[in-house]
Amino acid sequence: MHQFSRHFTLEEARALLPKLRELFAAIHKNKAEVEHGSAGLGESLEATGGDLGGREVTRLLRSMTDLRDGMLAITRLGIQIKDIDRGLIDFPSLRNGQEVFLCWELDEDDIEFWHDLEAGYAGRERL
Repeated sequence: MHQFSRHFTLEEARALLPKLRELFAAIHKNKAEVEHGSAGLGESLEATGGDLGGREVTRLLRSMTDLRDGMLAITRLGIQIKDIDRGLIDFPSLRNGQEVFLCWELDEDDIEFWHDLEAGYAGRERL
């Protein structure tokens, strides 16, 4: 019995890389907007005594929603996000009949590593 219902072949995972790069670009943009907007709202809260609303709050909520949607788009594919900032993800896969992860991060040109389910990033091995 396998832990994951979906397993990616190397070819299937590679085919998703352009889409994942696009999704992470949006995720990083929205994450930065959330961080910036949160800091600005914190300052506004102090200045107004808690009376907030309007465009700043709407923009922050939109960025938060878009950030969540980008992450959900990845996880709904059956891919695990391990580190948002690095764009580190794991694709469940099968290697010699055993479940493993194909491991990729955003600054890598291609998927070149895999690791056991329990090993994590430190246990990455070249394909």
